[in-house]
Amino acid sequence: MAATIDVVEFELGGERYALDINLAREIVEMIPITPIPRAPPFISGVINLRGEITNIMNLNTLLGLPDREIRDNQKIIVLVPEAAKGSNVGIIVDDVSSVRQVSEADIEKIGTGISSDFSQFVKGIIKVSGEDVEKKRKDLIIWLDMEKVLADLAGRSKSGPAAPGIVHEAD
Repeated sequence: MAATIDVVEFELGGERYALDINLAREIVEMIPITPIPRAPPFISGVINLRGEITNIMNLNTLLGLPDREIRDNQKIIVLVPEAAKGSNVGIIVDDVSSVRQVSEADIEKIGTGISSDFSQFVKGIIKVSGEDVEKKRKDLIIWLDMEKVLADLAGRSKSGPAAPGIVHEAD
């Protein structure tokens, strides 16, 4: 029997994406975001989430996807601090669909022949069958490697271990 993986499925620009559930600390409704002057374009700003300053990233900009208009059902997926080298980080998504268990047999790895800046951040493509297809939803989900996305940001930073524009709380 194939092993299963738990993922959080979400939408961005009408497409289906997923990330490992162990990276998601919580999902919150969209709240007002305070912009940070001179922050990189992918940093929307910060929020005060129950007394913790949390950096909010625009995942569309971060992944080079076209920005969509602000939608009523947008959510923030707050990641566990370990995913972002100890920083509190949240990502804006259009909507969170579900938490799903995926069989490894339903995951297709991206071939090495496909090379793009984006493909290095994809763990695989999840094939969905059954009820989702009957509901006329797309039958593929892009499984993102959020740890690689965040590590890439940290690697671009010249100022230290976190991405530029990331606010760290004082110890």
